[in-house]
Amino acid sequence: MASGPLAGVRILEFTQIIAGPFGCQFLADLGAEVIKVEPPQGEPWRLAAQFVPLESKTYQALNRGKRSLAIDLADERAQAAIHALVPTVDAVVINYRPDVPARLNVDYETLSAIKPDLVYVDSTAFGRKGPWANKPGYDIVAQGVSGLTAGGARFDDRGVPMLPSIGVPVADVTTGYAIAMGTIAALFHHRATGEGQMVQTSLLANALQAQSGGFMSLPAADVMMRTPFLEALDQGRAEGKSYTEMANLRRAMQQGRQTGNIYYRNYLTSDGAIAIGNLSASLRKKMRDSLGIDTDPRDDDPAWDPQAPESIKFGLELVERVEREIATNTTEHWVNHFETAGVPVGEIVFVEELVDHPQVVENGYRVDLEHDLTGPQTMASSPFQMSKTPPEPQGAAPPLGRDTDAVLEEAGLDRDAIAAMRADGVVR
Repeated sequence: MASGPLAGVRILEFTQIIAGPFGCQFLADLGAEVIKVEPPQGEPWRLAAQFVPLESKTYQALNRGKRSLAIDLADERAQAAIHALVPTVDAVVINYRPDVPARLNVDYETLSAIKPDLVYVDSTAFGRKGPWANKPGYDIVAQGVSGLTAGGARFDDRGVPMLPSIGVPVADVTTGYAIAMGTIAALFHHRATGEGQMVQTSLLANALQAQSGGFMSLPAADVMMRTPFLEALDQGRAEGKSYTEMANLRRAMQQGRQTGNIYYRNYLTSDGAIAIGNLSASLRKKMRDSLGIDTDPRDDDPAWDPQAPESIKFGLELVERVEREIATNTTEHWVNHFETAGVPVGEIVFVEELVDHPQVVENGYRVDLEHDLTGPQTMASSPFQMSKTPPEPQGAAPPLGRDTDAVLEEAGLDRDAIAAMRADGVVR
C-alpha cells in the first residue's frame, strides 16, 4: 500500500526520456499511483544502452515506483481505452511534441471534456507559443538556445562547443522539478476548489531559471557586465569573429571582474583536488588567516578598483601563491586544515564513489530496491524528507507492459478485448 502525502492520487503519465519521467518519479515517491504509458516496443530511454533486453540503467533510474501500460496510442482502440481510464485519474502529465497530443487524442481539450476537473501538466521544449512552438527539442538543444552552453564556454580540442557539465542534463533535470511542483500545486488547488486546470512548463523556461542573474536585465547594474558584453558581441560579430572567440571574451570579462579571487574556486592538491567556497568577508578573513595572508584590498580598501593594473597584478600573484602552496600537500591535509579554520571546503570526488559514503548512507540519501528482472539496485532517494508523511519509493522501475492487463481491466476492458489488441500488436 502506497504511503506519502500523495497516497490515493492517480496519475497518467505520457512522458519519455528524462524531464517527464524524472518529475513523475518524484510524484510516485510521494505516494501517487503513476501509470506510465509507453509504446509496445518501449520508450527510447528504455532502449538506450540496454544491458538486458528492454532494460537500461538510464530508464530504471528515472521510472521507479510506476506501473507500466504498454499500448500503441495510434490505434483507435488504444485511444478509447485511454479515454475510459481518464475518469479514474486525478492528473495527466505529458511531454510529447506540441503537435502530437491532439493527433493521438490525448490533448487537454479532449481529455478535459471527458473529465472537466482534470489536472493536465504539459511540458514542451520551448512553450506552446512563438516561432519555436512546434520545434522538437532535447536537453542539448535547450541548453544551446538558452545560453547555458555559451555561458559554460567549454570547447573540445577543435573548438566545438561542449555542454557546461557532461552527463548532467540541466534543462531536463530542472524541468523535472518544475513538472512535479506544478502537478502538486494544481492538485492542491483542485482539493481546495474542485477545479482542474492546464499547467505548462518547458525546457527553455527552466534553463532560463537556472541562469537567474545572467538572464535578468537590470539597467542600473548592467553597466558592469551585460551592456559592455552585448556591445562587444555586436562588434565582434560585425568583425566576423567566431563563436569560440566571443564565448571566450564573455568568460574573460566575467573573470576580469574577479581577478585574483582565491576564495571561491577549485584547487589541485598533491594527490587530488579540493573545492573552497567563501562568500562573506568573515569567511574570506578566516581563509587568509589560515594561510598567513595579511590583507586583501577587496575587504580592506573601500576604494579598491578591480580593473586597476595594480589590483590585477596583486590578484594574479595572490592566486599563484595560494595554488602553489595548496599543491604541496595532500587533500586530507587541506580539508582538515581549512575545516579547523572554519573555511567551507570539500574533497572533489567522483559520483561513482558516493553510494556507500557515510554522509549519504546516514542521511538516507540512497535507497535499495529490487527490480523484477534485473535484481538489486541502489539509487538516490527522494531529495526531501518529511517527518509525518515521508516519501518512500514504491518499488523499482517496471518491466515493459507489466501492468497492461490490470490497468486496462480497471478501465473496463474485458480479457477478450485485451487479448485481441495484443494479437494485433496494439498492447504488450
